[in-house]
Amino acid sequence: MPRYRIGVDVGGTHTDLVLHDVTTGALRVEKVASTPGNPAAGVLNGIANLIKAGVDPAEIDFFAHGTTITTNALLEMRGAKVGLLITKGYRAVQEIQNQARDGNLFDYFYQKPAPIAPQSLTREIAERTDYLGNVLIPLDCDEVRRAARQLKAARVQAIAACYLFSFMNPAHEQETRAIVMSEFPGVHVSLSSDVLPRVREWPRLSTTLVNAYLEPVLVRYLDDLNRGLDAIGIRTRQRFLMQSNGGVMPFAAAIAGGKTVHTLLSGPAAGAQAAARLARALSSSFSLPPCGGGAGWGGVPRGGLVTLDMGGTSADIAFIEGGAPLEVTEAVIARRQVDVPALDLATISAGGGSIAAVDSSGFLTVGPTSAGADPGPACYGRGGTQPTVTDADLICGFLNPDYFLGGVQKLDIGAAHKALQKHVAAPLRMGVREAAAGVRRIVDIRMADEVRVLAAKRGVDLTAFTLLPFGGAGAVHAAAVAGELGMTHILVPPRPGAFSALGLISTDVVHDYMRSELKPLLQVDADHVERMFAALEAKARADIETEGLDAACAHYSRELDLRYAGQGYELRTPLDGLFDGRVCAATLAAARARFDERHAQIHGHNAKDRPVEIVSYRLRLRVEVPKFEQREEASSSPAPAGDARKGEREVWFDGTHAVMTAIYERDRLDPGAMLMGPAIVEQFDATTAIPPGWSATIDGFRNLILSSAGEKCRDRRTEP
Repeated sequence: MPRYRIGVDVGGTHTDLVLHDVTTGALRVEKVASTPGNPAAGVLNGIANLIKAGVDPAEIDFFAHGTTITTNALLEMRGAKVGLLITKGYRAVQEIQNQARDGNLFDYFYQKPAPIAPQSLTREIAERTDYLGNVLIPLDCDEVRRAARQLKAARVQAIAACYLFSFMNPAHEQETRAIVMSEFPGVHVSLSSDVLPRVREWPRLSTTLVNAYLEPVLVRYLDDLNRGLDAIGIRTRQRFLMQSNGGVMPFAAAIAGGKTVHTLLSGPAAGAQAAARLARALSSSFSLPPCGGGAGWGGVPRGGLVTLDMGGTSADIAFIEGGAPLEVTEAVIARRQVDVPALDLATISAGGGSIAAVDSSGFLTVGPTSAGADPGPACYGRGGTQPTVTDADLICGFLNPDYFLGGVQKLDIGAAHKALQKHVAAPLRMGVREAAAGVRRIVDIRMADEVRVLAAKRGVDLTAFTLLPFGGAGAVHAAAVAGELGMTHILVPPRPGAFSALGLISTDVVHDYMRSELKPLLQVDADHVERMFAALEAKARADIETEGLDAACAHYSRELDLRYAGQGYELRTPLDGLFDGRVCAATLAAARARFDERHAQIHGHNAKDRPVEIVSYRLRLRVEVPKFEQREEASSSPAPAGDARKGEREVWFDGTHAVMTAIYERDRLDPGAMLMGPAIVEQFDATTAIPPGWSATIDGFRNLILSSAGEKCRDRRTEP
C-alpha cells in the first residue's frame, strides 16, 4: 500500500531528502554529500540510506525532485552542440539580439555572450508566414532535408527551429520536425511554437535555443535517475520534477521535450513554494505563541516573508506576499534571455562553501568561487585547503565540530584554522579569529545589500516583512543579515536545512500555456477570446491524459497579457472572478478596468483614455496532488527551555569578544518555549544563532521565531 512520499533537493554541497509517512504524518530528514560528477548518484545514495533504515521502496508512492543540473550546465556552458534552422534572411537575429546589455551600460568593451548556435551551424530555410498565420511562402522541404543531413554530419546533439510568426501557425515548424527526425533519428528538436509561442523574435529564439542547449543534459540525467529508481525498487509512476513556476511536472513531460527551459530555477523554486505554504498556514492560524521577554509574532500575516536560502554554493532570495511568491514572465539567467513563467528569485554567490581570499589589491573577497561538495570546505577533511564561510563559522564558534549533521560528520577545526591563517590572516596581518569574522561580515553584507536592492525594485517595505532563512547556512547568518536591514523578526522553520526538499512534497502539478495574438481589445469579441482559451485548455487536457494525471483534480486559471497601444511591454491581467464558465463582453470590460488598476499600482499611472491591446492569452493548469500539511500543536504547559539546554561554549558574535553562549537542542524545545540571546540552537540539518539582544520562542508549528530586543508582542487578531 502507498505509504511514503519523498522530496529530494540537490544542492551544491549536500543533497537533502525529506520522507513523509502519510500514515503517521511523521517526517524524516536525510542529508548526503552531493555528487557533482553524477548528481543522480547522490540522490540514490540518500534513498539507499532510507531503505537501510527500514523504508520499503515498494511503499514509496510519490517522488518529487528539485535540481540545479540545467542551471549549472548553463552557467558553466556545458550544454549540447546545437544547430539552428531559421527563416531565410533572418540568420542574424541571434547575433543582433536586442539593444539591452547587462552590467555596466557604459562599458566600452562590452561583449554579448557567445551564440549557442554559431553561424556555422545555422541554416536558413525558405518559408514565410505572415502575422495572421497565413502562409506566404511554402516550406522548402528539400532545404530542411539538406540542413538536417549537414547538421547530422556536424554531430550536433540538438536542433532548434524558429520561424517567423510560427506562434500564429506552427505548421511549418511541425513539418520541419518530422523531416529532421526522419533524416536524423534520435536528435533532440526544439520548436519555438512549442517552447514559447509568443510574439517578439529574439526572446522566442533565445528561449528556444536555451531549451535545445539543455534538453539533452536533462533527458540524460532523468534517464539515469529513472533507471536508478527502478533498480532500487521504486516503481511509482508519480515521479515529478520541480519547475521554475513553483509547480511540478512529471518526468515524462520533461523527457518528451520542449519543457527543459522551465527547470532553470527548479531548486530555488521549491524553497519559495515551501515558504508560501508556511505563510498561508500562519495566516489561517488563530493561536499565538506566548509573549514576553521581547519575543513577538513576526508580522507574517500583515506583511510577508523575505526568504534567504543559503546553501553550500549560493544564496537565493524571494519575496512572499499574500501567501504567494512574486512571479515574472521574463528573466535573464546566465546572461541568456529566458521568457517563461517563473518565481521572482535572485541568486548570489554567497554560500557556506564560498571561498575567501585576498586579491591582488590586498582586499578580502568572498566568492564567487565555491569549494562545492568535493573537496568542500577545509574543515570537511576531504582535501580542501581553501578557507570558506563554513570554516569562518566554525572558528567563530557558531558551529559545533562534533555535532555537524547531528554528529554524523566531524569538522576539523585545525584544518579551518590553518586555511584561514595561510590565505587570509597572514596576508592581512591579523588574527585568525578576526579574519574569520571579516569573512562572515562580508558575506552577511553582500546578502543584505542584495535584499535591499531587490526590495527597492519591487517596492517592498522591509519593516513589514519577516526574514525566513533556510538552507544549511541560512539560520547561522540570518540575525546578522536582519540587523543590516533593520528587520526585527526572523522565522526559522522546523527543518531549515531540508526546507526546499519539503517544498517538493507541498506543491501541485502546474503547467503554463500561452498563445500570442496581437489585436485591439475593442475589436475582439468574447466568442473569439473563449475559443482561444478553449484551444489552450484542450492542449492541457491532452497533457493530463498523456501524463496519467487525474482530470477531476484539474483547475484552470486564465490571464490576458494587455498593454496600451504603442507600449513595448504588457501586464499579465488575471480573469479570475470576471466570468462564470464562459467569457462574455462584460468579462472583457472588467479585464480592461483591472488592467488600468494594475498599471497604476505597478507604474504609478494609467491611461484610461488610451486604447488597449491584447498581446497574449495565458492558461495555467493546476492538478492537485496529495501534499504535506503542517499541523499546529497546542501546548498548555510547555517544558522549560532549560530542559533542552545541553551545554555552553564561547562564540565570537562580533569577532572581537568571546561571549559564553548557551547551547540548545532544537528537537527538545516544545511550543511555547522561550530563549534569550545569546544562544545557539542546534539540530541535525542546521544551526540557528541568536545574538545578544535577541530572543526567541517556539510557535505552534514549531517555528523558531526570533525578535530583536524591545520589540513588543503583537496580537494579530486585534490589529487592522
